[in-house]
Amino acid sequence: MYRTHTCGELRLSNAGETVTLSGWIQASRDLGGMTFIDLRDRYGITQLVFNMEDEPVLCQQARKMGREFVIQVTGVVRERTSKNPNRPTGDIEIVASELKTLNASKVPPFTIEDETDGGEELRMKYRYLDIRRTPVKDKLIFRAKVALETRKFLSGEGFVEVETPNLIKSTPEGARDFVVPSRVNAGQFYALPQSPQTFKQILMVAGMDRYFQIVKCFRDEDLRADRQPEFTQIDCEMAFVTREDVLNVFEALTRHLFSTILSIDLGAFPRMSYDDAMSRYGSDKPDVRFGMEFVEFNDLAKGKGFSVFEDAELVVGILVPGQAETYSNKMLNDLTEWVKRPQIGAKGLVNIKFSVDGSVKSSVGKYYSEEELKQWGQRAGANPNDMLLILSGETDRVRKQLNELRLEMGTRLGLRDAKVYKPLWVLDFPLLEWIEESQRFHAMHHPFTSPKTADIDRMLDGDHETMKNLRADAYDLVINGVEIGGGSIRIHDRALQEKNFKLLGFTPEQAESQFGFLLGAFEFGAPPHGGIAFGFDRLCAMMKGETSIRDFIAFPKNNMGRDMMIDAPSTIDDIQLKELSLTLRKKE
Repeated sequence: MYRTHTCGELRLSNAGETVTLSGWIQASRDLGGMTFIDLRDRYGITQLVFNMEDEPVLCQQARKMGREFVIQVTGVVRERTSKNPNRPTGDIEIVASELKTLNASKVPPFTIEDETDGGEELRMKYRYLDIRRTPVKDKLIFRAKVALETRKFLSGEGFVEVETPNLIKSTPEGARDFVVPSRVNAGQFYALPQSPQTFKQILMVAGMDRYFQIVKCFRDEDLRADRQPEFTQIDCEMAFVTREDVLNVFEALTRHLFSTILSIDLGAFPRMSYDDAMSRYGSDKPDVRFGMEFVEFNDLAKGKGFSVFEDAELVVGILVPGQAETYSNKMLNDLTEWVKRPQIGAKGLVNIKFSVDGSVKSSVGKYYSEEELKQWGQRAGANPNDMLLILSGETDRVRKQLNELRLEMGTRLGLRDAKVYKPLWVLDFPLLEWIEESQRFHAMHHPFTSPKTADIDRMLDGDHETMKNLRADAYDLVINGVEIGGGSIRIHDRALQEKNFKLLGFTPEQAESQFGFLLGAFEFGAPPHGGIAFGFDRLCAMMKGETSIRDFIAFPKNNMGRDMMIDAPSTIDDIQLKELSLTLRKKE
């Protein structure tokens, strides 16, 4: 056998035993008469000892081996004289008596250590080496635990795991599809699923009642640290349910994952409407680990001759606690430049400082008296040494800008502790969004989301302006300002679904061509149903306090959508193109 134990298994209780280990050389140290090797496998590291006096040939052999050599060693376990308290096996070492090279290794292009000298692109190219590093390996093991606990919980709640197709029909709504040409159906294409949405609804029509799947999805969209062209969802659907039923089950799932895996009790899951989230935080995924809620000042700001405020649709600010004496003019100027960056787009930043001595100072002090500025502080609930930061402009735009400023101040003041978790349900999203450029409505969630029951008649019979105010029976789970998942109660009536397609710009022929299978299924006793999908990669990253999902994916793509290890995407040869009835357009 290659090994009797793993490299993370042996303890003082094994002293005196003859064991065999196999693994990779993490490091070696030549101390003259003695050579030490740290042997690593997935489970840990064990120190090996080679004695020049007792085993000179073996010791010389060990000294010729380099980092990442794969070796097998046999020896006796003994207690270490110089123990390593930072290692589970740090009380013992193996006095080697046999040594075999199972495979030699080239010098790695970066150090296989917790803190490596390899850049991200290099590590992605040699991903098989990067995964040997403990931080990456542990994240993949963590992901596996989350998946296992998810399956256990949902199975215990009566959900059935069903696989849905990966080759489906392309649809124009939502993000861009990845398309796959069909060889046997020349000139026709499959699409890779952005989600199994219509299939899981069909499963409800089929009477499966409770479905789930940990499923791979694909979107051809711009990439960020928390996005990949292929990603994984915990995808679920339930029949004969209201919104409350769905929220209760998946709140319980989230609690179970945090409690079982992290030993964390999430406490209460407060709820907030979309409208409240936007007015209080300027975001539909607010980070509620800290305060600094928005305060509006239109009535106090206007009529005083300050043109920036006079011309603004909204004057709104945040109260930053305990920073009036800390923030110098230079720091405020730097913060002003920060909000004026193209990524934020603010034209300027107004500040009001409420000093410890009771005085008030402001960058717009020449337009407002001290007494008037104190009224701003009273509205915001300011205490001595607090500071107001104020933006103004068009309502939707300025709220988004202030949201970015609020998050930045939360980060600078250390209020966004990655070890603190604050969940929030955001409810009652708008059903539709009017886009001027396309001169049509777009679905805020997706085309199959039901309006709230009270709005169904207005949707069927209302005018254009009525449609702008329809509310969706939709919900998002947000934790620490990260959207973990979203879902809705679905439309299950053909007439209502056809009306929604019409509002979204589909002709009856287009709706039938693209979704006729679903519309037809609704005519055969479709039950009321709803569901939710959690971003699985994002959930794992957030649970570990990380912002990037890449290390929670075994073989991720870079920010250009490329797999650096296998060099994909790549060209295909002319024979394959001919078989697929495709021709490449030559560059001019």
